Amino acid sequence: MEFAGALPTAQDPAAFLSGFYTSFWWVPAGVLAVALALKLPTIIRLWDDPLLRAVGGLLLLACAVFVFVAPSTIAWVNRVTGVPNISAPWVYSLLTAYSGACLWLITAWRNGLSEQSATTRRTRRRVLSAYSGVIVALWVLFALAEVPDERLRDLDTYYATTPFMREEILLYLLAHTTAALVTSKLIWNWIRADGLDAWLRGGLKFLGLGYALNLVFDAVKLTAVVARWTGRDLDWLNMNVAPPVACLSAVLIAVGFILPHAGQYLHGRWRIRLAHHRLRPLYALMCRATGDRVPLVLRASPELRLTRRETFIRDALLPLARHVDGDLRARAHAAALDLGFPPGQARALAAAVAVLDAVDAGPRAPDHTDTPWDVDLLREIGAVSHALRRPDDIRAVRTGAARTATTRPPRTERPVTE
Repeated sequence: MEFAGALPTAQDPAAFLSGFYTSFWWVPAGVLAVALALKLPTIIRLWDDPLLRAVGGLLLLACAVFVFVAPSTIAWVNRVTGVPNISAPWVYSLLTAYSGACLWLITAWRNGLSEQSATTRRTRRRVLSAYSGVIVALWVLFALAEVPDERLRDLDTYYATTPFMREEILLYLLAHTTAALVTSKLIWNWIRADGLDAWLRGGLKFLGLGYALNLVFDAVKLTAVVARWTGRDLDWLNMNVAPPVACLSAVLIAVGFILPHAGQYLHGRWRIRLAHHRLRPLYALMCRATGDRVPLVLRASPELRLTRRETFIRDALLPLARHVDGDLRARAHAAALDLGFPPGQARALAAAVAVLDAVDAGPRAPDHTDTPWDVDLLREIGAVSHALRRPDDIRAVRTGAARTATTRPPRTERPVTE
Protein backbone atom coordinates (compact mmCIF):
# COMPACT_ATOMS: atom_id res chain seq x y z
CA MET A 1 0.00 0.00 0.00
CA GLU A 2 1.26 3.49 -0.83
CA PHE A 3 0.70 6.53 1.30
CA ALA A 4 -0.04 9.84 -0.35
CA GLY A 5 2.16 11.61 2.12
CA ALA A 6 5.11 9.26 1.78
CA LEU A 7 8.54 10.87 1.99
CA PRO A 8 10.42 11.22 -1.30
CA THR A 9 13.17 8.75 -1.93
CA ALA A 10 16.74 9.83 -1.17
CA GLN A 11 18.57 11.41 -4.06
CA ASP A 12 21.58 9.70 -5.55
CA PRO A 13 24.93 11.61 -5.32
CA ALA A 14 24.77 12.72 -8.95
CA ALA A 15 21.32 14.24 -8.52
CA PHE A 16 22.38 15.86 -5.26
CA LEU A 17 25.36 17.53 -6.95
CA SER A 18 23.14 18.57 -9.83
CA GLY A 19 21.10 20.68 -7.43
CA PHE A 20 24.16 22.84 -6.76
CA TYR A 21 25.17 23.13 -10.42
CA THR A 22 24.31 26.80 -10.83
CA SER A 23 26.31 27.72 -7.69
CA PHE A 24 29.39 25.61 -8.40
CA TRP A 25 31.16 28.11 -10.58
CA TRP A 26 31.13 31.15 -8.35
CA VAL A 27 33.14 29.49 -5.57
CA PRO A 28 36.35 28.97 -7.59
CA ALA A 29 35.80 32.29 -9.34
CA GLY A 30 35.81 34.01 -5.94
CA VAL A 31 38.85 32.09 -4.70
CA LEU A 32 40.76 32.87 -7.89
CA ALA A 33 39.79 36.54 -7.60
CA VAL A 34 41.20 36.59 -4.05
CA ALA A 35 44.41 34.98 -5.31
CA LEU A 36 44.69 37.61 -8.04
CA ALA A 37 44.01 40.42 -5.55
CA LEU A 38 46.78 39.14 -3.26
CA LYS A 39 49.22 38.91 -6.16
CA LEU A 40 48.25 42.19 -7.81
CA PRO A 41 50.29 44.61 -5.64
CA THR A 42 53.45 42.58 -6.23
CA ILE A 43 52.70 42.30 -9.96
CA ILE A 44 52.24 46.09 -10.25
CA ARG A 45 55.35 46.82 -8.16
CA LEU A 46 57.49 44.40 -10.18
CA TRP A 47 55.81 44.86 -13.54
CA ASP A 48 59.07 44.27 -15.41
CA ASP A 49 59.13 40.66 -14.18
CA PRO A 50 57.54 38.56 -16.97
CA LEU A 51 56.95 35.62 -14.62
CA LEU A 52 54.78 37.72 -12.32
CA ARG A 53 52.86 39.10 -15.29
CA ALA A 54 52.31 35.53 -16.48
CA VAL A 55 50.97 34.50 -13.06
CA GLY A 56 48.59 37.45 -13.10
CA GLY A 57 47.39 36.61 -16.60
CA LEU A 58 46.93 32.96 -15.65
CA LEU A 59 44.80 33.81 -12.61
CA LEU A 60 42.76 36.30 -14.63
CA LEU A 61 42.08 33.72 -17.35
CA ALA A 62 41.14 31.06 -14.78
CA CYS A 63 38.75 33.47 -13.08
CA ALA A 64 37.21 34.41 -16.44
CA VAL A 65 36.68 30.73 -17.31
CA PHE A 66 34.57 30.14 -14.19
CA VAL A 67 32.65 33.39 -14.61
CA PHE A 68 31.67 32.64 -18.22
CA VAL A 69 31.01 28.92 -17.71
CA ALA A 70 28.22 29.63 -15.19
CA PRO A 71 24.81 28.83 -16.77
CA SER A 72 23.49 32.32 -16.02
CA THR A 73 26.46 33.90 -17.82
CA ILE A 74 26.17 31.49 -20.74
CA ALA A 75 22.52 32.46 -21.21
CA TRP A 76 23.38 36.18 -20.95
CA VAL A 77 26.14 35.99 -23.59
CA ASN A 78 23.90 34.03 -25.96
CA ARG A 79 21.09 36.54 -25.47
CA VAL A 80 23.29 39.63 -25.91
CA THR A 81 24.95 38.36 -29.09
CA GLY A 82 21.78 36.80 -30.48
CA VAL A 83 23.71 33.66 -31.50
CA PRO A 84 22.63 30.39 -29.86
CA ASN A 85 25.50 28.65 -28.04
CA ILE A 86 28.14 31.22 -28.98
CA SER A 87 29.27 30.90 -25.38
CA ALA A 88 30.70 27.49 -26.33
CA PRO A 89 33.62 28.70 -28.50
CA TRP A 90 34.10 31.65 -26.13
CA VAL A 91 34.47 29.43 -23.05
CA TYR A 92 36.51 26.89 -25.02
CA SER A 93 38.82 29.72 -26.12
CA LEU A 94 39.26 30.97 -22.57
CA LEU A 95 40.00 27.44 -21.36
CA THR A 96 42.48 26.90 -24.20
CA ALA A 97 44.21 30.20 -23.48
CA TYR A 98 44.38 29.20 -19.81
CA SER A 99 45.92 25.85 -20.77
CA GLY A 100 48.51 27.58 -22.94
CA ALA A 101 49.30 30.05 -20.14
CA CYS A 102 49.89 27.11 -17.77
CA LEU A 103 52.36 25.55 -20.19
CA TRP A 104 54.03 28.90 -20.91
CA LEU A 105 54.45 29.66 -17.22
CA ILE A 106 55.78 26.28 -16.12
CA THR A 107 58.16 26.18 -19.09
CA ALA A 108 59.46 29.63 -18.20
CA TRP A 109 59.99 28.55 -14.57
CA ARG A 110 61.85 25.46 -15.68
CA ASN A 111 64.06 27.00 -18.37
CA GLY A 112 64.42 30.55 -17.05
CA LEU A 113 63.53 33.77 -18.81
CA SER A 114 66.99 34.98 -19.79
CA GLU A 115 66.93 36.82 -23.10
CA GLN A 116 70.02 34.80 -24.05
CA SER A 117 68.14 31.48 -23.67
CA ALA A 118 67.26 30.30 -27.17
CA THR A 119 65.52 27.23 -25.76
CA THR A 120 63.19 29.35 -23.66
CA ARG A 121 62.31 31.67 -26.53
CA ARG A 122 61.72 28.78 -28.89
CA THR A 123 59.50 26.93 -26.41
CA ARG A 124 57.47 30.05 -25.65
CA ARG A 125 56.91 30.67 -29.36
CA ARG A 126 55.78 27.09 -29.89
CA VAL A 127 53.31 27.20 -27.01
CA LEU A 128 51.94 30.56 -28.17
CA SER A 129 51.63 29.44 -31.80
CA ALA A 130 50.04 26.07 -30.99
CA TYR A 131 47.40 27.36 -28.62
CA SER A 132 46.64 30.42 -30.74
CA GLY A 133 46.08 28.05 -33.65
CA VAL A 134 43.74 25.94 -31.54
CA ILE A 135 41.68 29.00 -30.61
CA VAL A 136 41.34 30.04 -34.27
CA ALA A 137 40.32 26.49 -35.18
CA LEU A 138 37.66 26.48 -32.46
CA TRP A 139 35.93 29.51 -33.97
CA VAL A 140 36.19 28.16 -37.51
CA LEU A 141 34.66 24.84 -36.48
CA PHE A 142 31.85 26.61 -34.62
CA ALA A 143 31.06 28.69 -37.70
CA LEU A 144 30.77 25.49 -39.75
CA ALA A 145 28.66 23.60 -37.20
CA GLU A 146 24.87 23.58 -36.91
CA VAL A 147 23.97 24.16 -33.25
CA PRO A 148 20.48 25.74 -33.15
CA ASP A 149 19.35 24.41 -29.76
CA GLU A 150 20.68 26.39 -26.78
CA ARG A 151 22.24 24.11 -24.19
CA LEU A 152 23.32 25.62 -20.87
CA ARG A 153 24.58 22.50 -19.12
CA ASP A 154 25.10 19.56 -21.45
CA LEU A 155 26.34 21.08 -24.72
CA ASP A 156 29.42 18.81 -24.87
CA THR A 157 27.37 15.62 -24.85
CA TYR A 158 24.29 16.96 -26.64
CA TYR A 159 26.34 17.94 -29.71
CA ALA A 160 29.00 15.22 -29.32
CA THR A 161 27.96 13.59 -32.61
CA THR A 162 27.25 16.79 -34.56
CA PRO A 163 29.66 17.40 -37.49
CA PHE A 164 32.29 20.06 -36.82
CA MET A 165 31.00 20.56 -33.28
CA ARG A 166 32.21 17.05 -32.53
CA GLU A 167 35.71 18.01 -33.70
CA GLU A 168 35.58 21.28 -31.75
CA ILE A 169 34.72 19.53 -28.48
CA LEU A 170 37.45 16.94 -29.01
CA LEU A 171 39.99 19.64 -29.93
CA TYR A 172 39.52 21.73 -26.81
CA LEU A 173 39.55 18.67 -24.56
CA LEU A 174 42.78 17.35 -26.12
CA ALA A 175 44.44 20.78 -25.85
CA HIS A 176 43.43 21.03 -22.19
CA THR A 177 44.54 17.45 -21.47
CA THR A 178 47.94 18.00 -23.06
CA ALA A 179 48.57 21.15 -21.05
CA ALA A 180 47.39 19.55 -17.80
CA LEU A 181 49.51 16.43 -18.38
CA VAL A 182 52.73 18.29 -19.18
CA THR A 183 52.21 20.92 -16.47
CA SER A 184 51.43 18.29 -13.82
CA LYS A 185 54.52 16.26 -14.73
CA LEU A 186 56.83 19.29 -14.61
CA ILE A 187 55.40 20.46 -11.27
CA TRP A 188 55.85 17.08 -9.58
CA ASN A 189 59.42 16.92 -10.92
CA TRP A 190 60.03 20.38 -9.45
CA ILE A 191 58.63 19.37 -6.07
CA ARG A 192 61.36 16.73 -5.76
CA ALA A 193 64.11 19.32 -6.31
CA ASP A 194 66.39 20.25 -3.42
CA GLY A 195 66.62 23.64 -1.75
CA LEU A 196 63.00 24.73 -2.11
CA ASP A 197 61.44 27.05 0.45
CA ALA A 198 58.85 25.22 2.59
CA TRP A 199 56.09 27.60 1.51
CA LEU A 200 57.02 27.23 -2.17
CA ARG A 201 57.11 23.45 -1.87
CA GLY A 202 53.69 23.47 -0.21
CA GLY A 203 52.30 25.72 -2.94
CA LEU A 204 53.70 23.43 -5.63
CA LYS A 205 52.01 20.43 -4.00
CA PHE A 206 48.65 22.19 -4.18
CA LEU A 207 49.36 23.12 -7.80
CA GLY A 208 50.29 19.53 -8.58
CA LEU A 209 47.06 18.22 -7.06
CA GLY A 210 45.05 20.87 -8.91
CA TYR A 211 46.52 20.00 -12.29
CA ALA A 212 46.14 16.27 -11.56
CA LEU A 213 42.44 16.91 -10.97
CA ASN A 214 42.35 18.69 -14.33
CA LEU A 215 43.28 15.33 -15.84
CA VAL A 216 40.38 13.73 -13.96
CA PHE A 217 38.07 16.43 -15.36
CA ASP A 218 39.28 15.71 -18.90
CA ALA A 219 38.90 11.95 -18.43
CA VAL A 220 35.33 12.36 -17.18
CA LYS A 221 34.40 14.68 -20.06
CA LEU A 222 35.99 12.42 -22.70
CA THR A 223 34.27 9.37 -21.26
CA ALA A 224 30.87 11.04 -21.53
CA VAL A 225 31.59 12.26 -25.10
CA VAL A 226 32.90 8.89 -26.32
CA ALA A 227 29.88 7.20 -24.76
CA ARG A 228 27.67 9.36 -26.99
CA TRP A 229 29.71 8.24 -30.02
CA THR A 230 28.99 4.62 -29.14
CA GLY A 231 25.28 5.22 -28.57
CA ARG A 232 25.38 5.14 -24.77
CA ASP A 233 24.19 7.84 -22.36
CA LEU A 234 26.67 8.83 -19.65
CA ASP A 235 25.65 12.49 -19.62
CA TRP A 236 25.54 12.47 -15.82
CA LEU A 237 29.35 12.37 -15.84
CA ASN A 238 29.41 15.58 -17.87
CA MET A 239 26.73 17.38 -15.89
CA ASN A 240 27.21 16.14 -12.32
CA VAL A 241 30.79 14.89 -11.91
CA ALA A 242 32.91 17.15 -14.12
CA PRO A 243 31.74 20.48 -12.59
CA PRO A 244 32.72 19.76 -8.94
CA VAL A 245 36.02 18.24 -10.09
CA ALA A 246 36.77 21.39 -12.10
CA CYS A 247 35.84 23.61 -9.16
CA LEU A 248 38.02 21.68 -6.70
CA SER A 249 40.89 21.77 -9.17
CA ALA A 250 40.59 25.55 -9.51
CA VAL A 251 40.49 26.05 -5.74
CA LEU A 252 43.63 23.92 -5.26
CA ILE A 253 45.43 25.81 -8.02
CA ALA A 254 44.44 29.14 -6.46
CA VAL A 255 45.71 27.97 -3.07
CA GLY A 256 48.92 26.84 -4.76
CA PHE A 257 49.51 30.36 -6.06
CA ILE A 258 48.41 32.05 -2.82
CA LEU A 259 50.32 29.88 -0.34
CA PRO A 260 53.95 30.82 -1.16
CA HIS A 261 53.18 34.54 -1.31
CA ALA A 262 50.81 34.71 1.65
CA GLY A 263 52.81 32.22 3.72
CA GLN A 264 56.11 34.04 3.29
CA TYR A 265 54.43 37.39 3.90
CA LEU A 266 52.68 36.24 7.10
CA HIS A 267 55.78 34.41 8.30
CA GLY A 268 57.85 37.57 7.83
CA ARG A 269 55.26 39.66 9.66
CA TRP A 270 55.16 37.13 12.49
CA ARG A 271 58.95 37.20 12.84
CA ILE A 272 58.97 41.00 13.01
CA ARG A 273 56.22 41.12 15.63
CA LEU A 274 57.91 38.35 17.61
CA ALA A 275 61.24 40.21 17.56
CA HIS A 276 59.46 43.37 18.73
CA HIS A 277 57.80 41.44 21.55
CA ARG A 278 61.05 39.76 22.63
CA LEU A 279 62.73 43.14 23.05
CA ARG A 280 60.09 44.29 25.54
CA PRO A 281 61.98 43.36 28.80
CA LEU A 282 65.16 45.19 27.75
CA TYR A 283 63.10 48.08 26.37
CA ALA A 284 61.25 48.41 29.71
CA LEU A 285 64.58 48.36 31.55
CA MET A 286 66.00 51.11 29.31
CA CYS A 287 62.82 53.16 29.83
CA ARG A 288 63.42 52.89 33.58
CA ALA A 289 67.07 53.87 33.14
CA THR A 290 66.41 56.92 30.94
CA GLY A 291 62.95 57.95 32.14
CA ASP A 292 61.91 58.12 28.50
CA ARG A 293 60.17 55.89 25.96
CA VAL A 294 59.58 55.58 22.22
CA PRO A 295 56.81 57.98 21.13
CA LEU A 296 53.64 56.19 20.03
CA VAL A 297 52.89 56.40 16.31
CA LEU A 298 49.55 54.77 15.54
CA ARG A 299 50.12 54.32 11.81
CA ALA A 300 53.66 53.02 12.12
CA SER A 301 54.32 49.72 10.33
CA PRO A 302 55.60 46.69 12.30
CA GLU A 303 59.00 47.12 10.65
CA LEU A 304 59.20 50.74 11.76
CA ARG A 305 58.12 49.89 15.31
CA LEU A 306 60.85 47.25 15.54
CA THR A 307 63.48 49.63 14.17
CA ARG A 308 62.46 52.39 16.59
CA ARG A 309 62.58 50.02 19.58
CA GLU A 310 66.00 48.67 18.58
CA THR A 311 67.35 52.19 18.08
CA PHE A 312 66.00 53.37 21.43
CA ILE A 313 67.60 50.43 23.27
CA ARG A 314 70.99 50.93 21.65
CA ASP A 315 70.90 54.70 22.21
CA ALA A 316 70.13 54.07 25.89
CA LEU A 317 72.87 51.44 26.28
CA LEU A 318 75.63 53.67 24.93
CA PRO A 319 75.65 56.25 27.79
CA LEU A 320 75.03 53.44 30.27
CA ALA A 321 78.24 51.74 29.15
CA ARG A 322 80.50 53.69 31.53
CA HIS A 323 78.48 52.46 34.50
CA VAL A 324 78.57 48.78 33.52
CA ASP A 325 81.01 46.83 35.68
CA GLY A 326 83.12 44.73 33.35
CA ASP A 327 84.52 42.71 36.25
CA LEU A 328 80.98 41.82 37.38
CA ARG A 329 80.13 40.80 33.86
CA ALA A 330 83.17 38.52 33.66
CA ARG A 331 82.33 36.89 37.00
CA ALA A 332 78.68 36.48 35.97
CA HIS A 333 79.79 34.85 32.75
CA ALA A 334 81.98 32.39 34.61
CA ALA A 335 79.15 31.67 37.07
CA ALA A 336 76.69 31.04 34.22
CA LEU A 337 79.11 28.59 32.61
CA ASP A 338 79.58 26.84 35.97
CA LEU A 339 75.78 26.51 36.24
CA GLY A 340 75.75 24.64 32.92
CA PHE A 341 74.35 27.30 30.60
CA PRO A 342 75.49 27.14 26.93
CA PRO A 343 78.14 29.74 25.98
CA GLY A 344 75.72 31.98 24.07
CA GLN A 345 73.13 31.98 26.85
CA ALA A 346 75.88 32.48 29.44
CA ARG A 347 77.07 35.64 27.63
CA ALA A 348 73.52 36.99 27.47
CA LEU A 349 72.89 36.28 31.17
CA ALA A 350 76.18 37.91 32.16
CA ALA A 351 75.36 41.03 30.13
CA ALA A 352 71.86 41.14 31.62
CA VAL A 353 73.27 40.93 35.18
CA ALA A 354 75.78 43.72 34.50
CA VAL A 355 73.21 46.02 32.87
CA LEU A 356 70.68 45.38 35.64
CA ASP A 357 73.32 46.23 38.24
CA ALA A 358 74.11 49.52 36.50
CA VAL A 359 70.43 50.46 36.15
CA ASP A 360 69.64 49.51 39.78
CA ALA A 361 72.54 51.64 41.04
CA GLY A 362 71.10 54.67 39.21
CA PRO A 363 72.99 57.95 39.61
CA ARG A 364 75.14 56.36 42.32
CA ALA A 365 76.61 53.87 39.85
CA PRO A 366 80.41 54.06 39.80
CA ASP A 367 82.18 55.14 36.66
CA HIS A 368 83.90 52.31 34.78
CA THR A 369 85.21 54.22 31.80
CA ASP A 370 88.48 52.35 32.16
CA THR A 371 86.66 49.06 31.35
CA PRO A 372 86.51 48.26 27.63
CA TRP A 373 82.91 48.21 26.36
CA ASP A 374 81.88 45.09 24.49
CA VAL A 375 80.31 46.32 21.24
CA ASP A 376 78.86 42.84 20.66
CA LEU A 377 76.28 43.71 23.31
CA LEU A 378 74.69 46.18 20.91
CA ARG A 379 74.23 43.37 18.39
CA GLU A 380 72.91 40.89 20.98
CA ILE A 381 70.11 42.95 22.48
CA GLY A 382 67.60 40.26 21.53
CA ALA A 383 69.47 37.60 23.51
CA VAL A 384 69.94 39.94 26.50
CA SER A 385 66.25 40.83 26.48
CA HIS A 386 65.35 37.15 26.37
CA ALA A 387 67.65 36.53 29.37
CA LEU A 388 65.77 39.21 31.32
CA ARG A 389 62.61 37.10 30.95
CA ARG A 390 64.16 34.44 33.21
CA PRO A 391 64.48 36.05 36.66
CA ASP A 392 65.34 32.74 38.33
CA ASP A 393 68.36 32.31 36.07
CA ILE A 394 69.35 35.94 36.66
CA ARG A 395 69.26 35.41 40.45
CA ALA A 396 71.28 32.21 40.20
CA VAL A 397 73.96 33.88 38.11
CA ARG A 398 74.04 36.92 40.40
CA THR A 399 74.48 34.67 43.42
CA GLY A 400 77.29 32.79 41.71
CA ALA A 401 79.02 36.02 40.69
CA ALA A 402 78.75 37.40 44.27
CA ARG A 403 80.15 34.17 45.69
CA THR A 404 83.08 34.39 43.29
CA ALA A 405 83.79 37.96 44.41
CA THR A 406 83.86 37.01 48.12
CA THR A 407 86.06 33.96 47.62
CA ARG A 408 88.56 35.68 45.38
CA PRO A 409 91.93 36.04 47.17
CA PRO A 410 92.96 39.58 47.93
CA ARG A 411 95.56 41.17 45.72
CA THR A 412 99.11 41.13 47.09
CA GLU A 413 101.12 44.25 46.64
CA ARG A 414 104.38 43.75 44.84
CA PRO A 415 107.28 44.75 47.14
CA VAL A 416 108.91 47.97 46.22
CA THR A 417 112.63 47.70 45.76
CA GLU A 418 114.81 50.60 46.21
